[in-house]
Amino acid sequence: MEGLRVAGVTEVIVGKGMPSPLLPQRPDRRRVAILTQPAATSKALEIASALTSEGLLAEVIGLPDREEAKTLSVAESVYEAFAKFELSRSDTVIGVGGGTVTDLAGYVAGTWLRGVEVVHIPTTLLGAVDASIGGKTGVNLAGKNLVGVIWHPRLVVVDTRVMDELPSTLLSEGMAEAFKTGLVGDAELCSLIVSQGLHAPLDEVVRRAITVKAAIVTRDEREHGERVYLNYGHTIGHAIEYASALSHGESVSLGMIAASRVSERIHGFDGMDMVVSTIDRLGLPTSVEGVDVGRVLDLLRRDKKRDGDRLRMVLLREIEDPVLEHVEESDIEIGMSAVGL
Repeated sequence: MEGLRVAGVTEVIVGKGMPSPLLPQRPDRRRVAILTQPAATSKALEIASALTSEGLLAEVIGLPDREEAKTLSVAESVYEAFAKFELSRSDTVIGVGGGTVTDLAGYVAGTWLRGVEVVHIPTTLLGAVDASIGGKTGVNLAGKNLVGVIWHPRLVVVDTRVMDELPSTLLSEGMAEAFKTGLVGDAELCSLIVSQGLHAPLDEVVRRAITVKAAIVTRDEREHGERVYLNYGHTIGHAIEYASALSHGESVSLGMIAASRVSERIHGFDGMDMVVSTIDRLGLPTSVEGVDVGRVLDLLRRDKKRDGDRLRMVLLREIEDPVLEHVEESDIEIGMSAVGL
């Protein structure tokens, strides 16, 4: 998918292998800071070696695993590493890893020296179809992603050979995120995952999911309208994630079930059973135990989509027909009860 652009800024390349040269040509670039996590360190070192052979100074900066990377204290340590490395405005930050890496890399790149170039190389399916695309960055503080900036990457490179080697848990989480994209914007993608589950062809899943998100973000970069539809399942899902030890993919899967139940109640959405069975087939939880319901409700009160003292939630009237609207606390309770809360 070479040449696809998001919001007129990001070039997205999907294929097997890495482009050469990797980075867009810029004569004033001297240094590249590569942010990564333990599982993607070997890929980051490989990229650093390639960039060094091209005459650039490359430094790999390790981050903690998963959401532990998305804190202001970790961001501060990265800023200090940038300062020591003498990273300038003409230089580049690369995020190599899953969604937490690209979230953090985008955030520090967008705020260091008021903004330096960032490139994302996602190594998880979840990162490829969602987190690396669209410019949303952030860290967690008193809630999920409450501190952040919109900072679009210059380039996103998805090497589908890496996706082929993913552990089953990461494949499941990414496929669930692609399923969400299909629910709100691509019925054929939705059907592909419903029918084939984890055996759905990754090249097609990635391309279709990115195409949907790229089109939506290009039309609504700042989330004043339809971009919010991509948050289907994220309202309750993010609250569950922050209140529990569940991963992002697990939590959003539960959030999609909850949102489907509310959609059924308010709009007569008839896909509830399909959503539950598909998530179960992907190997993800359809209910949860041991999560503090009061904590979840407290986090929902801080959700970014709140309008005054009322919560807004993305619902489905049918597949490819999402809507954002106010919901009552009784609706939220019904959605939460659908996943055992």
